Amino acid sequence: MHRWIALLRAINVGGHTVTMESLRTHFVALGFVGVETFIASGNVIFESPAAHPLALEAQIAQHLHQTLGYAVGTFLRSPTELTTIATYQPFPHAEPDGASYALSVAFLPVSPDDAAQQRLMDLQTTIDDFHIHGREVYWRCRTKVSDSTFSGARLEKTLGMPATIRNVTTVRRLAAKYGAGG
Repeated sequence: MHRWIALLRAINVGGHTVTMESLRTHFVALGFVGVETFIASGNVIFESPAAHPLALEAQIAQHLHQTLGYAVGTFLRSPTELTTIATYQPFPHAEPDGASYALSVAFLPVSPDDAAQQRLMDLQTTIDDFHIHGREVYWRCRTKVSDSTFSGARLEKTLGMPATIRNVTTVRRLAAKYGAGG
């Protein structure tokens, strides 16, 4: 069995409310085992005999779209990948976490091409800073995220692909509990 962490977009935001019990039921209906949820923002941990994340992402997204009635972006990471993401230092010379900025991680389906990366870097300001590493974008916001002009929708439009964003604290808590060695 392979363990996966699903990071779902559009769960309990934008008027779409889904209980974690209901979300677990949907994953069990797909034949997954060991299904758990982590906080009410669309983080689902499960085990599957399938080792192909792209096929699993498509299967989960299709099922959730059919049962919930709207598209749910689905991004899978292995425990090892999640640990790497949580411990990565995108801004090594920055202030300590929480000192004067918010750090978020955007999960993408693929690594953005050079043109998309340049479009994102062109959006950097004195408030918003970005770092791309693999299939993740690290977003440092030097104020409250709600005070920034940048958003998840703008990220998706700029990169030309779907994304889901988590605060780095959530990512680190997920990795501590479900990551490699967790």
